[in-house]
Amino acid sequence: MIELTEEEKVRFRRNIMIFGEEGQKKLKGSSAFITRVGGLGGPVAVYLALAGIGKLVVAHGGVVEPSNMNRQLLMSYSAIGKPRIDCIVERLKALNPFIELHAYGEDIAFDLDKTKKIVSEVDIAIACPPTFEERFNLNKACVELRKPLIEVAMYGMEGYITFIKPGITPCLACLFPSPPRWSIPFPVLGSVSAMMGCIAATEAVKYITGYGSILEGWMLHIDTRNWEVRKVRVKRKLNCPVCGDIVV
Repeated sequence: MIELTEEEKVRFRRNIMIFGEEGQKKLKGSSAFITRVGGLGGPVAVYLALAGIGKLVVAHGGVVEPSNMNRQLLMSYSAIGKPRIDCIVERLKALNPFIELHAYGEDIAFDLDKTKKIVSEVDIAIACPPTFEERFNLNKACVELRKPLIEVAMYGMEGYITFIKPGITPCLACLFPSPPRWSIPFPVLGSVSAMMGCIAATEAVKYITGYGSILEGWMLHIDTRNWEVRKVRVKRKLNCPVCGDIVV
């Protein structure tokens, strides 16, 4: 049985004021997979670690580059040229030294088999990569393994997020039957990517603790340029090639 130490009761006191000790115990006993952990996934990882999630699996390849520094809060100028994953591990461990952290220095979601293996070992996944190939692989893995997925993305001054429950809500392939036109690099304001990452972390905490309502069957779209916020109902496509044959 998961129990909180006296130190944890003090450290997470303000969490407990919201969703109680039972909610905090659920966080301690839960696990999440985040790919990748840059301008969008970084804040997700930070706030799940600070919230007290028990196990976090993160994947991010490449080395720190100067162009990362407008948004990737887990990176530092002193680490330019060094593996990003080393910065990620060091920073997350500094924020929560008690977390069980599994870190991969590669963009795992390009490999469907590796993605499935990781997804099979966690309670929830959060999609934060810049490519649709990675997103579709993670979506497929979560659908096949019946694992919940938070799909969150941003572009320029806009962001969107939805909560995918295989067989109940539309999956990513329902929403985007074919990959949209996409090119890298694309415009990113760091504060917008961080905002969307914080919303995704909040959604994960709510799901794990059972507190409040989640974006199940809804897509939240935020345009910060003119502060237009829309919550749009989304529905499954029964002929979806990925999730259409799931019967709940």
